[in-house]
Amino acid sequence: MPRQVDYYFSFQSPWAYIGHRSFRDVVSTYDLKVNHKPVVLVDLFSETGGLPLMKRHPVRQRYRMVELQRWRDKRGLKFHLQPAHWPFNARLADGVVIAATEAGLDPEQYLQRGFAAVWEDQLNLADPATIVKLADESGLPGERLVERSGSDEISAAYERNRQDALAADVFGSPVYVLDGEVFWGQDRIELLADALKSGRGPYSSKV
Repeated sequence: MPRQVDYYFSFQSPWAYIGHRSFRDVVSTYDLKVNHKPVVLVDLFSETGGLPLMKRHPVRQRYRMVELQRWRDKRGLKFHLQPAHWPFNARLADGVVIAATEAGLDPEQYLQRGFAAVWEDQLNLADPATIVKLADESGLPGERLVERSGSDEISAAYERNRQDALAADVFGSPVYVLDGEVFWGQDRIELLADALKSGRGPYSSKV
């Protein structure tokens, strides 16, 4: 039976986009089962002591821009630091991932296209027609999934993801949880790979 990793993220997050390809490489190398758990980032921030970007001190905002450029180079990506339609309400786009998973469909191609749409192509992922097109191009039934994404049931699943995140000590995006051990940030992907390679048990804050 493959090992499982809980993947907390949002299309809003540049760091989830930056790390996604490397994360998928780890998933492939170690034959992991991924539990996709999109979350509302502002809710996590408010409940775990974080701040939305525009409420952070200017020093932190400036450093973030430097880090984005460093990691853009490090990961070999080409993307806009301030895309035209960001920030945006990611509820519908994130919800399509939940709806696809619920239907037994693989959301991976949609995730790849969705991240690129925001950060490379500067498309508006708050626009239902744009999301339908991306899902269709990913081999998914776009119209059906977007309609399902707006349902109360998917809203409830989105809320469960938030509750699961808080219970797991998740406070940002992306976060990869392996056997209860939290790996926060795309710059921890190599540490996730190390943990899988070594076969060690999970580390804990209780020492």
